[in-house]
Amino acid sequence: MIQWWQILLLTLYSAYQICDELTIVSSAGSPVFAGFITGLIMGDVTTGLLIGGNLQLFVLGVGTFGGASRIDATSGAVLATAFSVSQGIDTALAITTIAVPVATLLTYFDVLGRMTTTFFAHRVDAAIERFDYKGIERNYLLGAIPWALSRALPVFFALAFGGEFVQHVVDFVTKYQWVADGLTAMLTVLYSYVTGLGGAVAGIVGTLPAEVAEKIGFVNNFKGLSMIGISIVGIFLAVLHFKNSQKVAVAAPSTPSESGEIEDDEF
Repeated sequence: MIQWWQILLLTLYSAYQICDELTIVSSAGSPVFAGFITGLIMGDVTTGLLIGGNLQLFVLGVGTFGGASRIDATSGAVLATAFSVSQGIDTALAITTIAVPVATLLTYFDVLGRMTTTFFAHRVDAAIERFDYKGIERNYLLGAIPWALSRALPVFFALAFGGEFVQHVVDFVTKYQWVADGLTAMLTVLYSYVTGLGGAVAGIVGTLPAEVAEKIGFVNNFKGLSMIGISIVGIFLAVLHFKNSQKVAVAAPSTPSESGEIEDDEF
């Protein structure tokens, strides 16, 4: 059973982690960090790191460019770890039946948090027009409240009232073992593709001359690290895109006035 002080600490951490992700960016809002903190609070760091590390792979390389929302894998790691330790749920089962669905569902809370902060953004605009610097600072800080609540409230209610529901889900999955086997197989297939891609890229790197491999910092020992292999692919694609963008021809100005220079008759 989850104790009240554990619920309090996990709720406070959930409120802080999203603000850290948006401002300080100390990695405290990452799923693997969330798994570690939750495991530390629940008394099982190993389980926390296993769940957090798996969810980190789900969101690795996924950004929120342009204000786009993504799955809340951090809150998913918190809840999956907490219930896995308190209910004795297998880590793979906790990921598939708790972490991933919760992370997907909390996307809507992320959208709600973004919408709510616009209220304070408009107040900041009004304070700027009045040259009210204290008002700017005050509303900027108040804007963190909707973000914090968008994570803290779902985590609090899930931890405080969701234990029985989670137990029913686990009992259902345990009763129908084929469901658990199917969900676990999905993870296995996903990771096998990731590992295969990384192994293939690492194999290509291994064929490079020793001095070249040493200069770029890769050796054959990286064959087992699939994420590094994927990073190589990402770097290669980024360089390729950059090279292609340089080939775009830019038309030269046809007249001196179009070049941006100011002529005497323009003063």
